[in-house]
Amino acid sequence: MNAKGVPIAVINPDAPVESLESKQPEVDNGVEMAGKEGYFSREYMQREWDKLWTRSWLIAGVESDIPEVGDFFLFNIREESIIVTRTEDGIKAFYNVCSHRGARLVWDERGNRKVFVCPFHSWSFHNDGRLRRITDEEYFKPEVVAHRPGLKPVHCDTLAGIVFINMDDTPEQPLKDAIGLPEGYLEAYRIADMRVARHVRSEWGANWKVGVEAFYESYHLHAVHPETRGVMGDLNVQYDLYPNGASRMIVPLGQPSPRMRDQTTVNEGLKMMLEDAGLDPSGFTGTAADVRRAIQQGKRQRAERLGLDYSRFVDGQLSDSWATGVFPNVQIGCHPEAVFLMRFLPHETDPERFYYDTMTLIFPVEDGSYRPPAWMGLPEGTDTTGRVRPATEHYSIEEDANLGLVLSQDSALLPVVQQGMRSRGFEGQLWSEQEQRLRHFHVELERRLAR
Repeated sequence: MNAKGVPIAVINPDAPVESLESKQPEVDNGVEMAGKEGYFSREYMQREWDKLWTRSWLIAGVESDIPEVGDFFLFNIREESIIVTRTEDGIKAFYNVCSHRGARLVWDERGNRKVFVCPFHSWSFHNDGRLRRITDEEYFKPEVVAHRPGLKPVHCDTLAGIVFINMDDTPEQPLKDAIGLPEGYLEAYRIADMRVARHVRSEWGANWKVGVEAFYESYHLHAVHPETRGVMGDLNVQYDLYPNGASRMIVPLGQPSPRMRDQTTVNEGLKMMLEDAGLDPSGFTGTAADVRRAIQQGKRQRAERLGLDYSRFVDGQLSDSWATGVFPNVQIGCHPEAVFLMRFLPHETDPERFYYDTMTLIFPVEDGSYRPPAWMGLPEGTDTTGRVRPATEHYSIEEDANLGLVLSQDSALLPVVQQGMRSRGFEGQLWSEQEQRLRHFHVELERRLAR
């Protein structure tokens, strides 16, 4: 029970303390009202750039996008462009800029090059950053290029198949400590073996923090996404806070919201979830209360039939959404079949816009019943074999990114929130315990900005 006698949701009270499912100890992050300056101020935006974005471990991409030596992709954030490439000595990252006159070396979002050639004066660099050739070097005084100016490296590390970069010259912590999540948490999903089925980068009309906040709580589901009430236990969510701003919420799926009067009927949404689990809903004889368990059993049986090892997953991981936050700007919807990796990236110049960058990564299995959860909104006909890496789709703020109903509802609402926060009638955010991840996020954000 909390201070007001409301039960604290625990998905599995019998989970061992060392289990990744276990409820984490409560964290006291205070009760202060959050100010609103950081959502509009260009000065605050610059402070975030100097103290946060250029000094934090950021998810740049995934290892599966660069399986071969010479493969690369670009990670663009504000004015910086960073080349992430697989070299003979592993994955490395470099600023996408020629050391001669500052020209961008690469414009393609991804590809394979063992040599990067500057389009301005044709200086060339090995993909491990070493200078390869200076055009007409005999015209340079030796003192000018004696240091053999290669590409400037960026700190780069990997975890669970995800590639991180850090632009700080001396990162505050190594990635394994900075991530904040328990060891093995992300590794269980074998993201390194997944493949990108869809990658979308769309522009939204709000500050990036408004985006993070919307996805860090389930409090808004009943109002903004009423269709989820039949399939998500939005009042039964387990919230967990980890070090360094990391957090998660376990949202039980395959059950009606406690807000629903009808807790018995197997509605159309629950039937769809049964089908996602490889079960025939027409032959299901249980009630709504039995669906979540049926999904868990169905997925284990399907995994066994397909020769997949699900022993590393607890039952809840097979049915529920482990929505996992990695500070400062990531939420990962974790499922054995697929993960939905969301990044909330700052706009280049406007504090009231951000880029919502999403990757749907699927575990490729040659079986029609093995597919990503429907809530991920993959358009009909999307190739989920993993054979071909699709191009990144880019959408302006005026365009429909075809992200599915739920995400379209969010993209329409967030600008309304952003506009409303400007009002003199709004003084600052008041967070409930259903929004404790938001408070946790902001406590860490202010710590970083105070460095």
